[in-house]
Amino acid sequence: MCQLQRRKLSLLFCLGLSAIVYSVIYLWIKTPTEPKLLDSPRCRTFATECKAFLPGIEEDVEWHRQDCQVESFILNNQLQCSNLTKDLHFITRPLSREEEDYPLAFIVTIHKELELFVRLLRGIYMPQNVYCIHVDAKAPMAYQAAVRRLVSCFKNVFVSSRSESVTYSGFSRLQADVNCMKDLAGSSIGWRKVVNLCGQDFPLMSNLELVQYMKSKEWRDRNMTPGVKQPLHMRYRTKFQYRQVVGSHVAFKGWGIKKSPPPHKLQVYFGTAYYALTRAFVDFVLKSSIAHDLLEWSKDTYSPDEHYWVTLNHIQDAPGSYIDGEWEGNIRAIKWREQGTAHDGCKGHYVRDICIFAVGDLPWIINKNSMFANKFESDTYPEALDCLEQWHRNKVLDQATVPIKPSWLLATRKNSSSSAFNSTAGA
Repeated sequence: MCQLQRRKLSLLFCLGLSAIVYSVIYLWIKTPTEPKLLDSPRCRTFATECKAFLPGIEEDVEWHRQDCQVESFILNNQLQCSNLTKDLHFITRPLSREEEDYPLAFIVTIHKELELFVRLLRGIYMPQNVYCIHVDAKAPMAYQAAVRRLVSCFKNVFVSSRSESVTYSGFSRLQADVNCMKDLAGSSIGWRKVVNLCGQDFPLMSNLELVQYMKSKEWRDRNMTPGVKQPLHMRYRTKFQYRQVVGSHVAFKGWGIKKSPPPHKLQVYFGTAYYALTRAFVDFVLKSSIAHDLLEWSKDTYSPDEHYWVTLNHIQDAPGSYIDGEWEGNIRAIKWREQGTAHDGCKGHYVRDICIFAVGDLPWIINKNSMFANKFESDTYPEALDCLEQWHRNKVLDQATVPIKPSWLLATRKNSSSSAFNSTAGA
């Protein structure tokens, strides 16, 4: 009898314990997991050198960043578009009538550094503009999915309909821009000029300053493609045939195999891969037999994006052409290793002879007053991007002619002798 009683008690104990365990599991499954948003206490503080570029230094003001986990926010599968613009501090309305009346188009080619891309997009984003994002076809699928998830939250941002596997200095880099141009040509947004960027750029001019620069007497009806007649030491790029080793590099197609002369007896020019082009010129690129033939001829050249745009822009009949133009146009602030006497040296480090900027490079960058600066890495020198981004956002909001929304602020100001935060745009 006692043995039977003990068995009953053991059975009841096991049933009770099982009920508790199942209840805990049920509640754990049913409880919704909230997206991990921005965690202010984990924000990096601004570098000491940054204080010179932020207003309020004479008032003993400290700046406290509000935006710290951009990448983890985008990677979160539960990202809600309704919260994205607010939580990531995107500007959600035109800041002036002048900007609203002069929409711009942007082509952004990316393959890595998700956080840097999001911060770049945030820096150039305005709701009246349009943005084509070309994601390298060989980028990790998780990266591509994250970009598409972000882009899907904006009506005026889209991923290029055709993706290239981009090879450094190869034709695929030029083709990526052309792909986006085809998409932008069909856009219902009446953009006036298109600017191309890579994922490691960051703006120096505000959108208003870009508009005013494009509308200036010098550039109002012109394309901006800095460059000169192809120098002798650069003729190897178009004299011989090259092939792309996909995802790796560009190599000679065969030893000493020469190319035919350029089509239509065109004079080849050499310049930057970056530009600001009129919409009429883009139509010319897409429809002209001259542009098409030059594009085909360029397929087996070395770094064709550095001769294609500038060559077409020196054709008399091309819309907005600048046949007497040379290196005019403040397209990029870049520190090239070979141009050491033109700058104060790279405070970060060089990659392919281009400086990856550190905080110490910011005075030179800002004083250049270019449209954009290149290059940044969010992992290597994050403080440089933190500082420049805050400096740029301050300027953008200072120039606004509309009320500033608190969500547009990237940082708040606090007087070191007071606990009160300043919630204005702050300049």
